[in-house]
Amino acid sequence: MAGFRSLARQVRDPGCDLALRRYSLRKCLEKFAPYGHRATWDHLCSRAGFGPEDRSPDPARLVAALEELEEARDVWLAYETDFTERRRKEKHDGLRRPGSVDDWHRLTWGGFGVAWCDDPRVHPEAPLAEVLRRLIAALEREPGSSCPVCGGERLVWKYGLDHEPSSGPVCTDCGILVPRPVLSPRALEHARRGRLLMSA
Repeated sequence: MAGFRSLARQVRDPGCDLALRRYSLRKCLEKFAPYGHRATWDHLCSRAGFGPEDRSPDPARLVAALEELEEARDVWLAYETDFTERRRKEKHDGLRRPGSVDDWHRLTWGGFGVAWCDDPRVHPEAPLAEVLRRLIAALEREPGSSCPVCGGERLVWKYGLDHEPSSGPVCTDCGILVPRPVLSPRALEHARRGRLLMSA
């Protein structure tokens, strides 16, 4: 099976058939899709200016979508490298029990569904790399009361998500499943009860 980089080369290759170039971009999402496959595809299409069902998009737009995906992947791979180094140091120092961020991270290794969007048409508007930078920053600070991506405070607990975990706090503004470790116990409780958390 082709890896992300070889698929990216096919997307860029003007000698490849346009259908193959589009297909290769879709296949890249099997390797890295922060919102999940369908939502990430919808995001890339809307940002690059072609329709999700467009079978012959402008090759320059395909490459623009690929470049956004690659930048986000670089951000995430750097985070995973730092995460691995931190865990290695913690184990060396005798801290064997992983925390809640570690539990969450195991479910998102490789970047699939890092900012899961259950509805493929509802996702953040910002570039993918910026979304991931905001999410990573939130994972590295104290838990808060709002969505780390858009700052929205309208978090609703949803069940039956097509993801693991299959339930959790979803931001009604940008559509992401907010990672539990970035929210305070109070914010999680308010989301479970369907109440909006008012800022103090």
